[in-house]
Amino acid sequence: MKQIMEDVLKTEEKVNAILKQARERASEIRQSAEKDISEKMNEARRQSLEITQTAVEDARKEADRIKEERLAAAEQQQRALLNDDTGTIEHLVNDICEIILKTEYSKGDK
Repeated sequence: MKQIMEDVLKTEEKVNAILKQARERASEIRQSAEKDISEKMNEARRQSLEITQTAVEDARKEADRIKEERLAAAEQQQRALLNDDTGTIEHLVNDICEIILKTEYSKGDK
């Protein structure tokens, strides 16, 4: 009976040693997996930041391009209006001169 008890105790010790090794191995695997996950998360964050920065820069460039186009269009419209106004102003100046000349001529007749 004593032999059986010793065998059971030895078997329990072996089982406990195997369980301890298995727990240690599981802990190592878990730590390795956590490290891999952490590295992948950091890489994903870095890539996400890079993509975001690129998108913001592209949006800024597009906004600047649109702004320049709008400014150029506004300047072109301004030039066109000034050119149109020049003809109108010249016409008004001629009309005013004509009225003045007619008025002076009419005064001279009286």
